[in-house]
Amino acid sequence: MRKLLATAFSVAALLPAAAMAEYTFALVPKAMNNPFFDLARDGCHKAQEELADVTCEYIGPGEHTELEQIQIVQDLITKGVDGIAVAPSNAPAMAKVLKDATEAGIPVMTWDSDLLDEDKALRATYVGTNNYNIGVNLAKLVMARHPGGGTICLQTGGAAAANHNERLLGARETLAGAELGDPPGRALDGDNGWTEISGCPLVTNDDGNVAVQGMTDILAANPDLTAFLSTGAFTQWFDNAYRNAAEPYKDKMASGALTIVVADTLPMQLEQTRDGLGNGLVGQRPYEMGYMSMYILKDIVEGKSVDDPIFTGLDVCDNDNIDTCVQ
Repeated sequence: MRKLLATAFSVAALLPAAAMAEYTFALVPKAMNNPFFDLARDGCHKAQEELADVTCEYIGPGEHTELEQIQIVQDLITKGVDGIAVAPSNAPAMAKVLKDATEAGIPVMTWDSDLLDEDKALRATYVGTNNYNIGVNLAKLVMARHPGGGTICLQTGGAAAANHNERLLGARETLAGAELGDPPGRALDGDNGWTEISGCPLVTNDDGNVAVQGMTDILAANPDLTAFLSTGAFTQWFDNAYRNAAEPYKDKMASGALTIVVADTLPMQLEQTRDGLGNGLVGQRPYEMGYMSMYILKDIVEGKSVDDPIFTGLDVCDNDNIDTCVQ
């Protein structure tokens, strides 16, 4: 896809400057204080460097705040940007706002997190991870270490975030070996040997402090817990805090008595896993999401067809391949 886009850019570069339109495309993350989304921002800015007629406006809530994100998108519609790529924190609520974008003739796409099935007609495409498969691969990492099952605590982001609910369903159905309904699926209760403990899943709203404290409390209250599975990197964002929380359980993780697996492969997460403070990561490619969003929006406004969805791939890491797993 990049080769085709690069070819399109080369042709555009030959056109007179006066013949080229200028576009402002907004890339809206769930939160600006999230290192995962920083990588998407960097990809967006790289595309801006390559596309002489495109400006990347990276804007989102300072922290994970659903209402603020909705207001930002509404403001972008009022401002009249040429296209919006949004990672919805609250899928059904965001869909209501995006109807205004449709009425205003502003093309919309989603990235990282999608809309619900009934609202997908409001956007042209989704670019990012197959979120169900994140949950599948996290569960496979757990099952490889505990083939007989056990007790597990799941940790998630926003309760209304479609991407995290899809990851929960992927994890639950893989552990259970059965279909468990619509995302996020039902809690496991002895399914294929797996049971979710009381108090889980833990909802973090993408807050790193809440995530670390939740893990700390669960591990302390459940000394025989088999596995802790987090659908987002928020558990490990704050390196010192996570290391302090995980260090007391390092020997249990090394022996196979306890498994901790987390989504994403940010630099601090790779180091933590190398140091034996985690057992597995399933990484996304946020840089590509931000980068590709600018090219895709340009194609859309210029009347070109785009695929839907567009998946950016996964990197699956464990303690054995941690030095080579990220592509």
